[in-house]
Amino acid sequence: MKGFVRLIAAAVLTAAGATGVLAQAKEWKEIRIGTEGAYPPFNNLNAKKELEGFEIDYANMLCEKMKVKCTWVVQDWDGIIPALLANKYDIIIAGMNATDERKKQVDFTAVYTKTPIWAISGKSAGTDISPAALKGKAIGTQGSTIHANFLEKFYKDSTIRLYPTQEEANLDLANGRLDYIIADSLSLEDFLNNKGKDCCKKAADVPRDATIHGPGTAGAVRKADVELKAMWDKAIAESIADGSHKKIQDKWFKFPIL
Repeated sequence: MKGFVRLIAAAVLTAAGATGVLAQAKEWKEIRIGTEGAYPPFNNLNAKKELEGFEIDYANMLCEKMKVKCTWVVQDWDGIIPALLANKYDIIIAGMNATDERKKQVDFTAVYTKTPIWAISGKSAGTDISPAALKGKAIGTQGSTIHANFLEKFYKDSTIRLYPTQEEANLDLANGRLDYIIADSLSLEDFLNNKGKDCCKKAADVPRDATIHGPGTAGAVRKADVELKAMWDKAIAESIADGSHKKIQDKWFKFPIL
């Protein structure tokens, strides 16, 4: 009899556990999106302090596909993952590459951009960007990024300068305080076509390192938010299939980004 009672108790606990799991499943009607607002043309605050850029338009379109209300939260880059984990917002859409290191803290949606990485320099600088060639040179990029990790791993004999935003690194190059900077090509192309057109040039493509750079840019969610990730994965796949991704891509860029 006691064994039978124990079996019944175990069955009740199992059922309760299953009910608890079902209770935790969340139906998402409103989603808060965290972004940096300082990485044009992906995401940026314009002169009116309004968010604009490819990721802003693209995520808003995905929200329409998912039939959810989305609101944006601007967050400095170096605290963007901690703020997600602290429930300040529900997903990061901010030019974030889905690296193995970041996967220790968060899960990623399907990739929605994959772009080359460039090194740019002053117009008189050389195009050899090997670690040996850049020994003693000052190289800048945004801190807490894959580009910072890449420089710190391979360019130990160079002077690495990390900045809160990529735009600050760009401006230091334009003002002669750096020899080179590296970042995603789309961001640097925007700089070269505008503030950097008189001072700077593309020096070379930066070789991708699979362990550092990852497969491309994706949204980051908390590991517990399985349903949220699935929603975004489905919407991203649909946007690629029905051409809506390309429509927004063509608005912001002159060439494919995926």
